[in-house]
Amino acid sequence: MNKTSRIFIAGHKGLVGSAIYRHLHRQGYKHLLTADRQQLDLLDQAAVAAWFEEEKPEFVFLAAAKVGGIMANNTYRADFLYENLQIQNNIIHSAWKSGVKKLLFLGSSCIYPKECAQPMTEEALLTGPLEYTNEPYAIAKIAGMKMCEAYNLQYNTDFISVMPTNLYGPNDNYNLYNSHVLPALIRKMHLGKLIMEEDWNGIRIDLEERPLKGLSAASSEKQLTQELEAFGIFTNENLQVDIRLWGSGTPRREFLHSDDLAEAVVFVMQNISFNDIVQERGLKEVRNTHINIGSGTDLSIAELAQVVKKVVGFEGSLSWDSDKPDGTYQKLMDVSRLAQLGWKARIQLEDGIRQVYNSF
Repeated sequence: MNKTSRIFIAGHKGLVGSAIYRHLHRQGYKHLLTADRQQLDLLDQAAVAAWFEEEKPEFVFLAAAKVGGIMANNTYRADFLYENLQIQNNIIHSAWKSGVKKLLFLGSSCIYPKECAQPMTEEALLTGPLEYTNEPYAIAKIAGMKMCEAYNLQYNTDFISVMPTNLYGPNDNYNLYNSHVLPALIRKMHLGKLIMEEDWNGIRIDLEERPLKGLSAASSEKQLTQELEAFGIFTNENLQVDIRLWGSGTPRREFLHSDDLAEAVVFVMQNISFNDIVQERGLKEVRNTHINIGSGTDLSIAELAQVVKKVVGFEGSLSWDSDKPDGTYQKLMDVSRLAQLGWKARIQLEDGIRQVYNSF
């Protein structure tokens, strides 16, 4: 991949795709191909095939996906399975048909078994049952990884899969109906802080910029505090705020800034081929050729909440709703393989959260 290569970033407006775009742009790559939903429906097989034939990308970063937090994954199980299968099938197949030189497919750490030994090695894939709440999404991602392997073996393509840990960064999803844990914590504590400061105009600006169904920026102050209870933000008569969070707070999670991920996937694209992976591992049965990407450290959700509280400057209280699901207890990546290949994360979590909150 050189500075004049035609590079398609599928999902360029999302958390991951936008980070890849920014990184490549900063590095001086001149032909970055993008297409938003109005220009190209990735669910439409014929449209995707026609786009590839017309644009002729040489390299593809497949970062497009339907994503969401634990509530969204568990509620829209059919949508998460169907749409992710459709998107990746269309892009991977069209990449082969149009002669793409190399494709990088982004999976997710949820592909690993719920009771996986920690830290999770690449070889742990398909060694046990998945976590129930995000099983459809995980199955789609596993299928995408297996599709890359199968096309490599049958058609001699160079399609590589990477499995990133939990991500955060610019262009994250702050919709409290379907956001992941870190952006949800940031927004809830930001709103809680504004209530305690009696900054009602700030709350209305937040709701205008990031609308939430059922909440109106035109509501009275009393109505706003009542409506925010639906998202676990409870306010007493003295404007003291308690934010009630899902689960027990004990599950542990690993986080990686999207800028670190962008550096990692470009490193993989530039330096690692499918055949290299197969030869290095001496595989007789070709499987588990994906590469984990993460920071290699984790913390509990309760500890994460305290870091966010500190960064945001929220001075209210936090409590836990143990009737809500925790999800998988721990999902720590074994990132030794990527480290041996020459890449390690550089952005510390608190520094990264501070960057993200400032831009938020």
